[in-house]
Amino acid sequence: QVQLVESGGGLVQPGGSLRLSCAASGIIFSAYTMGWYRQAPGNQREMVATITNGDHQEYAESVKGRFTISRDNAKKTVYLQMNSLKPEDTAVYYCNGRNLRAFWGQGTQVTVSS
Repeated sequence: QVQLVESGGGLVQPGGSLRLSCAASGIIFSAYTMGWYRQAPGNQREMVATITNGDHQEYAESVKGRFTISRDNAKKTVYLQMNSLKPEDTAVYYCNGRNLRAFWGQGTQVTVSS
């Protein structure tokens, strides 16, 4: 069975940092482009960052320079390092793995607030 399990979300003050992790099982991890997406109340789900097996990365303009995506194929885990967090980063963050089909994690809440 395919599972993507996120961890690392929580409450953080503006300017703070969090690192999200997503551990995959049930897939040939290296064959998948991995990514992080987020959805805030009243908004559509948006791409935050993606990373291919060849380490090619793409970022939403709103997070460039602040967020970094990485992957560890040996651990079958993808990470999202989030620095200089802003209130507008508040959302549920979802892990995604995409090949010919796509799989989603359950999501983890990130709240940036004073």
